[in-house]
Amino acid sequence: MEHESEDERWIWLSFVSEHRLILGAYAGPMTQDSADRIIQITGEKINEKKLPIFITDGRKYYAEALLKRYGEYTVFPKTGKRGRPRKPRQMPLEELKYAQVIKTREGGKVINIQRKIIFGEKEDIDESIISTAYIERQNLTLRQDNNRLTRKTIGYSKKDEWLQHQTTLQITNHNFIRTHESLKIVDKKQIKGKNGKNTGNKPQQCLLE
Repeated sequence: MEHESEDERWIWLSFVSEHRLILGAYAGPMTQDSADRIIQITGEKINEKKLPIFITDGRKYYAEALLKRYGEYTVFPKTGKRGRPRKPRQMPLEELKYAQVIKTREGGKVINIQRKIIFGEKEDIDESIISTAYIERQNLTLRQDNNRLTRKTIGYSKKDEWLQHQTTLQITNHNFIRTHESLKIVDKKQIKGKNGKNTGNKPQQCLLE
């Protein structure tokens, strides 16, 4: 993995692929605090009583951020056996499901893709949906539409505040104005068709990057 400086700014994104809906975005450095922030933003937008499956790339920050919000402090009972007892630790809630897509690159090309379940039981997770393809394509769309995210130009933001404002404006346009021809809904007559607006259905999976 390339070295990621804390002086660099990244757009942390939360995305519901089946609705093409951006739940939230945060402009910040590649740090644990930024990961905590995007998980907090996401948690405020979803029904936390019925969690979706979270899917991310292989960065280490997401697991800890998810544990902070969807974990519980567990004290393990003494077993009476020899040796030191298990130390109390933060454990994931039973309903938390989280998987990673870990890509190995060589010479700028992806040579291996590993799908890894971090939290949750394997039999409860459909491995066919463990993919970051949609959010990677969404990142490209953001770069194409927002000059402040284009590499090696003079259109960058000099302050985090204005980068966040511009990103919020872009996401508002994406969610409420821009048409999404790939979305399909069922109208009152139960006729399937295409509609340019995002639906209000509850997300079944949440992609983070």
